[in-house]
Amino acid sequence: MKALDFLKEVRVELSKVVWPTRDQTIRLTFIVIFITVIVAFFIGGIDYIFTNVSSYLYK
Repeated sequence: MKALDFLKEVRVELSKVVWPTRDQTIRLTFIVIFITVIVAFFIGGIDYIFTNVSSYLYK
């Protein structure tokens, strides 16, 4: 019976959640993708710089 009680409580708690609208979800998804691409380019640039500096130092 504990599993059934747990599932009932989960249903009650999920009914209290304020879910985002479709427009909010789409907008926030694009923001996350944009920030991810920016961070990827930044880390890629740092990696490129370090690779070239280290290869220059080891020559």
